[in-house]
Amino acid sequence: MLLHAFLLCFTLQFSLVFAQFGFFEQMFGGHPQQQQRPAGGMGQWQAHSEAVECSNYLCPDTLVCVSQPSDCPCPDVQDVKCLIPDAQDQGASTVVCVRGQDECADVLRLSRKI
Repeated sequence: MLLHAFLLCFTLQFSLVFAQFGFFEQMFGGHPQQQQRPAGGMGQWQAHSEAVECSNYLCPDTLVCVSQPSDCPCPDVQDVKCLIPDAQDQGASTVVCVRGQDECADVLRLSRKI
């Protein structure tokens, strides 16, 4: 009798665990999301990038030739480029593109917490 009660409890717990996994699978799509690819494919991007003459750094999103990666413009004209100073390397910075003038201050404030 004790064995039957144990097996019943074990079976119920086991089914609850699988029910939760089914919920999460359904909730999050059940399969990993694929990365978005450029509309023309990688071959078309490579052809465009090879056609641009650049002896310094070619920005991957905009195909603009600049002297260093932090000089790359944001891909969307509505975005504002924020330079976040690197805490370890005083001459370096990280570029973050955001919408709106006040957003740079928010990004800078949040980066100080890291």
